[in-house]
Amino acid sequence: MTAERGTVELTTQDLRAVTAFAAARAEPVLGLFEAERPDDLRPRDAVEAAWAFARGGERGKLLRDTAWAALKAAGATDDAAAGQAARAAMAAAGAAYLHPLAKATQVKHILGAAAHASRAAELAAGDDRTRGAAHIARAAATASPEVVDVLARYPAAPDGGGRVGELIRLLDTALRG
Repeated sequence: MTAERGTVELTTQDLRAVTAFAAARAEPVLGLFEAERPDDLRPRDAVEAAWAFARGGERGKLLRDTAWAALKAAGATDDAAAGQAARAAMAAAGAAYLHPLAKATQVKHILGAAAHASRAAELAAGDDRTRGAAHIARAAATASPEVVDVLARYPAAPDGGGRVGELIRLLDTALRG
């Protein structure tokens, strides 16, 4: 569904569906961050901003600001699982900024929150990769047809990105299968 060479057609409803999926995947791991930094609401604020957009709110400054703040929160903790949970929140708010560029790197906007949340769960369980795989399976099972349709407009997820990149590719493959 290419509008012109190198671009993808995206509607506001497409962006809302992708953002709702990302927020739903990030929200369950917020407790990992909050247990480590109970007074730091930046990741929760990012997920709440993502939900607000997904439910009809504005795609604007609040999303950008909370995404950046969640990323800064990730850097403010020494706990790897908490950091990945904050990155999941950042990716949830950032999902609203999926670009209509037919590039594999854009898949990270669609699946990044789920991958970071899955990595957070792995790390919280002593780097148990079966936990991440279980999170990816749940993410695949909960992705709406709209999210799968948007994903199908883009090339497959790119190589690289360490373990989070692997998790993105696992989910990408599951959703395209």
